[in-house]
Amino acid sequence: MKVTAEHNERIAKMTFASVYPHYVTKVEKKGRTKEELHQVIEWLTGFDEVKIQELIDEKVTFEKFFDKAKLNPNAHLIKGVICGYRIEEIDNQLTRQTRYLDKLVDELAKGRKMEKILRNDE
Repeated sequence: MKVTAEHNERIAKMTFASVYPHYVTKVEKKGRTKEELHQVIEWLTGFDEVKIQELIDEKVTFEKFFDKAKLNPNAHLIKGVICGYRIEEIDNQLTRQTRYLDKLVDELAKGRKMEKILRNDE
């Protein structure tokens, strides 16, 4: 699927706070924990639990969320298809970063080992 300008704009304006509860529900339904979710978010963005809560409370958009993030140098190792889009083929940086997060949450929910999710041994 090709990412459109409208799609990129929608992601940029979406708030992290609106999506976060869905992340929590998704991982907990599959037997993973909120702490593991936070570990994954921290690995990707550098945000600790306190900062994650601040960003939720501030209702920051994904644009601001990733603007404030210090992206993990191994984030480029996150590959594959998420929501019908091949991550490596997404040109828009913000959309790609958002899909990185979606992919990590998906892998966590699917029971992948944390070392693999965090790309520590690739």
